[in-house]
Amino acid sequence: MVEQLFGRILVATDGSERNRGAVEEALRIGRVCGSSVTAVYVMDLSAFESVSADVMIRDTWSMVQREGEAALARVRQMAEGVNLETVVLEGKPAPAIVDYAVEHKIDLIVIGTQGKRGLERLLLGSVAESVIRQAPCRVLVVR
Repeated sequence: MVEQLFGRILVATDGSERNRGAVEEALRIGRVCGSSVTAVYVMDLSAFESVSADVMIRDTWSMVQREGEAALARVRQMAEGVNLETVVLEGKPAPAIVDYAVEHKIDLIVIGTQGKRGLERLLLGSVAESVIRQAPCRVLVVR
């Protein structure tokens, strides 16, 4: 009997076009290996910690949550033939991804090298580096 190469794959997405290659690669590996794939979007609200108005915080949280749901909806559209789960996490991206991987016994993390630009930028370059250093499993970085 042949052991499955990757039983559980995690792909981190920020919904950007720059991240699409990582999502496509994770889904391709999932199809080929018969793996379950979990797409995660991390809501990082730390940039708004200095904002004092409660309404502003609620509005920002809602906007980021909608963005996360839209990013995961795009992954679901691409996931034909893949056992896919989608999850929105809250926190700093790298630790949230690593913690999820540990808790769910992930075999492979797939992550892009760059995230969004401008105000919405998630700095996936530095996130990818942190994930590589801390991950409990193999990490595939896709440019």
